[in-house]
Amino acid sequence: MSTEEKLQRLAKAREESRLGGGQKRIDAQHQRGKLTARERLDILLDKGSFEEFDAFVTHRSTDFGLAEQRFVGDGVVTGCGKIDGRTVFVFAQDFTVLGGSLSETVSLRYARSWTWL
Repeated sequence: MSTEEKLQRLAKAREESRLGGGQKRIDAQHQRGKLTARERLDILLDKGSFEEFDAFVTHRSTDFGLAEQRFVGDGVVTGCGKIDGRTVFVFAQDFTVLGGSLSETVSLRYARSWTWL
């Protein structure tokens, strides 16, 4: 695989991660008058300051039919950014992915954001 192909694959994975549970679920959030996790973080943080952690993580559960429901990012957006120029670590549940439910990997992503403090 060439470098260009790898970069295209990365860009595609990043876009998939940004869509959370998919455009249909994002539209449903908006119809309820709610913002997505990323939209909430965009409002909270200084423009262009957000750096996401573990954007490509997926859950490992196979119970309850979850083996067929994999979403890149797995229900939470975590990372660091700035508020009024001060570095902060943030997480926001993504309700477009399985209702924002807590999985093992979501818990690990929360913990990672806390360990940077």
